[in-house]
Amino acid sequence: MGQDKLLDCSILLLAGGRGQRMGGQDKGLVEWHGKPLIAWSHRIARPMTDDLLVSCNRNQSAYAPFADRLVADDEADFPGPLAGIRSGLAAARHKWLIVLPCDAPLINKVLLNELYAMAQAEPGRPIMVRRGEQWEPLFCIIPVDLGATIEEAWLSGERSNRKILLALQARALNLRVDDTRLANLNSPELLALHEPRLGT
Repeated sequence: MGQDKLLDCSILLLAGGRGQRMGGQDKGLVEWHGKPLIAWSHRIARPMTDDLLVSCNRNQSAYAPFADRLVADDEADFPGPLAGIRSGLAAARHKWLIVLPCDAPLINKVLLNELYAMAQAEPGRPIMVRRGEQWEPLFCIIPVDLGATIEEAWLSGERSNRKILLALQARALNLRVDDTRLANLNSPELLALHEPRLGT
């Protein structure tokens, strides 16, 4: 069944990218079936935590209704999702941080519960989604106390969330290759191909 609220768990929605495949538009605010993309992931994440963070680098007033707090990169020129994850880890109030991209509107509560349950069984280790042989580093849960180690990797020049989490002995949450919950709708063409998921 899973839990309706995840104890000791903050959730970070990543919406701080450049939006190149959207022609430079702020991806989280692109409308899909009458709502901005961020609203769909917010709909699932909101009931599950009392510490919902959104990483954004522009249009903060538009994102504010979708978060308890906003975080932003500490470097200019969109340095990548790891910058937003660093900010989320620094701001998180709980023991765990679930990370989700804003352009995955088909996520559901079951997926978040799967990440959380696996993390409880492997305390101290990150959990990262994997589809077949492909890791999905922006669908993960990270122990917040690993923030300092991740910061060290960043300062040494590492910019890959996947590489850092694997170095921290991340376990895989293995999902089917065709699991539509992970669909990244990061272009107008992909948005047009999918319909909303009505259940949770």
